[in-house]
Amino acid sequence: MSASLAEQKVEIRHLQRENQAQAAKLKELELQNTQVEKLKQQQQVQTADLMAVRARANVTENQVEALKRDRDVKRVAFSASLLASGSGTVGPFNTHTPLVFRHVVSNIGNAYSPNTGFFIAPVRGAYHFEFYIGAHGHASHPSGAVLVKNGAHVFIAYEHQTSHYGSSANGVTLLLEVGDVVFLRLWANTRMFDNENRHSTFSGHLLFTM
Repeated sequence: MSASLAEQKVEIRHLQRENQAQAAKLKELELQNTQVEKLKQQQQVQTADLMAVRARANVTENQVEALKRDRDVKRVAFSASLLASGSGTVGPFNTHTPLVFRHVVSNIGNAYSPNTGFFIAPVRGAYHFEFYIGAHGHASHPSGAVLVKNGAHVFIAYEHQTSHYGSSANGVTLLLEVGDVVFLRLWANTRMFDNENRHSTFSGHLLFTM
């Protein structure tokens, strides 16, 4: 009887030690699970932060691209003279005739075409234009050119003398919409001279957008 009781006590102590060991292991597992959950949460936070950084980077990149496009479209200026090379006189013609200024000195923004003589506004804004014309004096044929906006005459430069060299100039600031066309017409029955010294020119540039 005493031996049986002692054996039971030993078994109970053994079970208690096993329970303690299992409890310790359970606590260790719970601690590990807690650490895993914390790591998962940290990873989720880091992922969210990374996505936010990427989103901000995309916004910044898009803003930079927009600023570049805006900067480029605001840089509009050109200057050209009448003849591509050599020396000669254009006109007279019995009707108003479009002029093509073929010797391009600058064409920032590529809004002017030396093939058509047209300046096409790439952005809404205020533009300033200047034009200079000249020709040797003639009894019957003066020198004259008119600046045209979308087919409508705006300002004219005109000079008539019977001898020697004469010249005239004019300028204007215009509010243009995107796609508006500006060019010069040789006035009917007039003529224009140019050579390597570039007497007859057409220039324009964007002052500011609106």
